[in-house]
Amino acid sequence: TKQKKRHMGDTKHFCPVSLKKHFVLHPGLQEHAAKYKEKIYYFSTSEYRDKFLKSPEEYVAHNEPIQAPPLRVCLLGTHGAGKTTCARQIADKLGIFHIQFEEYLQELILPKTKKKIGPHFDEEHEEDDNKIPILSEELKDSSQTMTKTETENSKQEEELTDEEEAIKANLMDDMELPPEVLDNIVLDWWKKEPFWSTGFILDGFPRTVDEAKYLSERGLCPDVAVYIQVEENDILARLFPPRLKKWKEKKLKKAEYKKKLKDLKAKIRV
Repeated sequence: TKQKKRHMGDTKHFCPVSLKKHFVLHPGLQEHAAKYKEKIYYFSTSEYRDKFLKSPEEYVAHNEPIQAPPLRVCLLGTHGAGKTTCARQIADKLGIFHIQFEEYLQELILPKTKKKIGPHFDEEHEEDDNKIPILSEELKDSSQTMTKTETENSKQEEELTDEEEAIKANLMDDMELPPEVLDNIVLDWWKKEPFWSTGFILDGFPRTVDEAKYLSERGLCPDVAVYIQVEENDILARLFPPRLKKWKEKKLKKAEYKKKLKDLKAKIRV
């Protein structure tokens, strides 16, 4: 049986109140539908439907069509799938912002941690403190005093707020970020300039079911969510050679350090 064609409202199957209030294309539900001037409008909640029916003229088009929000994309995929490379190219092509989520978290605490943290960065900093020790008896005491003051200063610099501690735990141990922390980070991309009017591609978020639920509960709808699926062998071929090169360089530095230390001890014995 042929169904009668429905005359949809200005925002089609998207909620006009969510569009006006949050500048987001939030899909409406059939159970929250209302008719106005022989056109059917769908709403994300019954509360928004009631709000529309109180003053419908506020949410419908008058002289010109309703402006659609800018493009908002969530790009997902496993580590090494090439998300960041793709995201940069898409952002350049479409003229929208590229936000790399984990990199953004690093930048928030970098002024206090002084270096990037997490499993991918620990190896890089492991050898940073390998310095030839001063074995001269005369300088030993002064060097110890300097080390103590440096340690105290670094402790003072690294005092983190509760929010920064949560971000650090997320980067180091993959702990969930509380909703109140996400509110201070994620809401701005949907609700503040320059993202509000330009749009963005969010690289690497949401990463878990809870983070996806968070977006849903806050009414933060991406227009597109793309998951890049890559074979494990391809990821291995991409990530293994640079890791191997880094490991070889690290071994070479260690060997050079041991040689310098051996030469220094020989000089002191002489």
